[in-house]
Amino acid sequence: MSGPVRQDDIPRLVADLHSVLLASGAAEVICDVGGVTTADLVTVEAVARLRLAARRAGVGLLLRGPTPALWALLRLVGLAELCVEVEGDPEEREPPLGVEEAVESGDAAR
Repeated sequence: MSGPVRQDDIPRLVADLHSVLLASGAAEVICDVGGVTTADLVTVEAVARLRLAARRAGVGLLLRGPTPALWALLRLVGLAELCVEVEGDPEEREPPLGVEEAVESGDAAR
């Protein structure tokens, strides 16, 4: 994906995904979203539909390179934790909303 995603792009994106899945037989698809310039609900819908299409085909979907704004929006609508796996080190990402890291007073420092 690159540039802003338009509503009428979504069916083509899903069809392209189906073509790739049929041709490759892959168990996992990596969608590079680093070129997506607009983080909005149309982009979120595109990600959700791609995830659904991948899941229906029995494959995983990974997003590579989401901008901080897109990552935040996916978290906000619940897609980051529930539907979308993001490639990268989980330690580099922020924890899900509502989850705070805490240290008990009796815990030893590591």
